[in-house]
Amino acid sequence: MMTHQSRISRRTVLRGVGVAMSLPWLESIPVWADESGNSPSADQPSFPKRFAAMFMGNGINPKHWWAKGAGAEMELSKSLEPLAPLKMKLNVVSGLFNKHATGVGIHPGQTGNILSGAALQKGAVLRGGISVDQVLANRFGEETAMPSLVLGCEQPITGYHETNFSMAYSSHISWQDANSPVPMEVYPSLAFDSLFDNQGSKRTKSILDRVKEHAAHLSRQVSRDDRLKLDEYLASVREVEKRVERMRDEKTTADTNAANRGRPAITMKRPDNGLPEDIREHMRLMGDIIALAFQTDKTRAATLLLCRDLSGLFYPFLDVRTAHHPASHDDEGDDYEKVSRYYVSQLAYLATRLNEMPEGEGTVLDNSCLMFVNNMWSGSKHDSSKVPLLLAGGLGGTLETGRVLDFTKSGDNNRKLCSLYLALLDRMDVKLPQFGDAESRLAGL
Repeated sequence: MMTHQSRISRRTVLRGVGVAMSLPWLESIPVWADESGNSPSADQPSFPKRFAAMFMGNGINPKHWWAKGAGAEMELSKSLEPLAPLKMKLNVVSGLFNKHATGVGIHPGQTGNILSGAALQKGAVLRGGISVDQVLANRFGEETAMPSLVLGCEQPITGYHETNFSMAYSSHISWQDANSPVPMEVYPSLAFDSLFDNQGSKRTKSILDRVKEHAAHLSRQVSRDDRLKLDEYLASVREVEKRVERMRDEKTTADTNAANRGRPAITMKRPDNGLPEDIREHMRLMGDIIALAFQTDKTRAATLLLCRDLSGLFYPFLDVRTAHHPASHDDEGDDYEKVSRYYVSQLAYLATRLNEMPEGEGTVLDNSCLMFVNNMWSGSKHDSSKVPLLLAGGLGGTLETGRVLDFTKSGDNNRKLCSLYLALLDRMDVKLPQFGDAESRLAGL
């Protein structure tokens, strides 16, 4: 039985040689205070709320993007079918728009403010606004090991579009202020190492080996259920670590080859640049890293740019021969429907991972909000008068789920994307008088 002196927070940390490894919530550990010094009730534990935005560029297949009904009876279109097992924890939102992304020409001006709602400046000087994920990072950054995770599965592009907007707007959705995008990590191995303080020569030794002694000590102090949870968590970390190790080797080889050619690896195409050749593995691994970060409260804000605007990704595993951007110009065709459904499956994958992580009487997904958003409704028309948007998770019971919400006919002042962000920020206890182009919360959310 633990003495008073040995009591620790349920959100504890395994420590080893040069590594601090946060653990998921363990119910059986007595609590005298949390990391911030507060003393929560053991009967009414407080779980952190998390937010992640997942971005797909260039629109979806409009013919197959719809939902009807509510709850378990909700009917999902072909493209949304991957989310069928999560209907009760899903909100399908239609009709919202980003006013400053309309009437500015195509592509970059429709993208760089998707999470900020700010008016973007053309020309050499970048000017937009802070993104909603970074508002959360500023609020919770001192309470977590990492203020935010900003990940991507495609390298940024440089230069200018024909509309005279910088391509930086097409390549980044997370902005730390009006002038600067947050550096985006595209290499899974580097994202993983950052998450687990895994630097230098420490990378040659498994994280689990480095915390083995502490893990064994903790395992003897917790309940059987928590021991199983601990074992499952450590096994999941090791499984991700093995995949990361393979990708780290590929990146090392790519860096060596690039140096021999006298050019940076980042300027090359995958897999010569060290990124996984199979984007399915790349995207899932980035999702796994976000899942581990949320489970262990390493961060409460994340963005994942699955593909940028003007994307050049290919999908041979879907039997689609055209690259993403040109494929979007035939957005009502079967090929682009396959692409749209594939990206929805990435949201389904991360949501399912979080839904399988117990946290109190619910799951990590129940205390999170995952948002899937695209910068356009139609890629063939470059139509951003409304955006495809999905929400998964209930933010600790503050966000009702299992609904289809249509704001198409609500009037422009009542369907602002930034009004949604204000409403979500409220639910995460971040109160702002306005955000982007909105001063009011989204009614009906």
